[in-house]
Amino acid sequence: MEQLTQLKRLGLFDARVPRYTSYPTAPQFSDAVGADETQSWLRAVPAGGRVSLYVHVPFCRRLCWFCACRTQGTSTLSPVAAYIETLKTELATIGRALPEGVTLEHLHWGGGTPTLLSGDMILDLARAIFDVTPLAEGAQFSVEIDPNEIDEARLDALAEAGMNRASLGIQDFDAQIQETIGRPQSYDVTRDAVDGLRARGINSLNADILYGLPYQTEAKIADSVQKLLSLNPDRVALFGYAHVPWMAKRQGLIPTDALPAPEERLALFNTARRLFLWDGFEEIGIDHFARPGDGLEVAWREGSMRRNFQGYTEDSSTTLIGVGASSISRYPQGYAQNDPSTSGYQRRVRDGVLATTRGHAFTSEDLLRGRIIEMLLCDFRADVDQAADETGVDAAKARKLTDGLAEAFPDMLTVEDGLVEILPQGRPLARMIARHFDAYAAPASGHSHAV
Repeated sequence: MEQLTQLKRLGLFDARVPRYTSYPTAPQFSDAVGADETQSWLRAVPAGGRVSLYVHVPFCRRLCWFCACRTQGTSTLSPVAAYIETLKTELATIGRALPEGVTLEHLHWGGGTPTLLSGDMILDLARAIFDVTPLAEGAQFSVEIDPNEIDEARLDALAEAGMNRASLGIQDFDAQIQETIGRPQSYDVTRDAVDGLRARGINSLNADILYGLPYQTEAKIADSVQKLLSLNPDRVALFGYAHVPWMAKRQGLIPTDALPAPEERLALFNTARRLFLWDGFEEIGIDHFARPGDGLEVAWREGSMRRNFQGYTEDSSTTLIGVGASSISRYPQGYAQNDPSTSGYQRRVRDGVLATTRGHAFTSEDLLRGRIIEMLLCDFRADVDQAADETGVDAAKARKLTDGLAEAFPDMLTVEDGLVEILPQGRPLARMIARHFDAYAAPASGHSHAV
């Protein structure tokens, strides 16, 4: 109770802060970065080097009301087929800019619903990718899978294409909650998808589950987590539902009076957290859990885990190329985002140019602040001197960034000799603490609850 009082006093239950899957965050992007910068950054990738690739598929058979992703509904595969052709053209354009011998360390298909693609489309897209950047030895190829939108043919195609990790969206198994968020998905359908994946030798499974959903109670989330544990995933992301109907209009269909209060959200998170820990998972960062031996758990234990637009990752590549509408790339020089509208993206690609419409070129201070934020959210500790050394900034200047931090969060962290460490009782405040190092002002309305 005393910790709860302290957290409330420090503003945890009122704050809205970025998730910091990038720094600077996307609201700071501008049209100062365009296709010319992206082409230059692609050409600067070392010959024979490794990169990662994210493919965005912005189509869904139905639009879930809780989702704030850039997606559009479709009842036929006709627009999807046209989009795949555009992706292939974009990939070819990227390939002409990349130096020789570049291979893929990580490949991820997200959306939307990538498994909306037919089996033939899956294989066609995979071939187009590997023609440009083949998979490196030991590479990870993951796909977001909607258990409602998968069948034997598509499972066969994904396995043939080389997928070796599946990411299942679950959200919650409670029928009332599913109806309220527009996402019907039974346990049986989800279990059948898992069985189909494992029958094809795809045993690396991660799952997303949400807390903070309408009508969610501690008993309901406990039941959903226990059902999830019966599927034996080796990695789980426990995300907080972000209710932002002013940004995602479909969320207006969700009754706000059914949403749990911030204090209740924390209790929901802690209920799920305890169950994952009791089942032998390691707690990874602010919202992930992984079985011992999972690649993410190994990276976390060895101190090499990183944070990007997919959340926590063991991906060590310094270049992440995003393809598709709204996709964001990260290069050592900065961020580049494709045209967010599907029609605008397709028009640019058909014109033979890269689809970048905005982004951000890093300053040395951006790199320093971003690295400190990443350290805090990955490990709950940041060696400011190390971050300064990595980014080429004077250590004395870097240490000044910690001024006032201990006073702002009394008894929640320590600051000593350039080392910031968030204490266990202060970990719910991690994103708020990270915001201390954010040099850019951003409206709170654009971000999710701190808990």
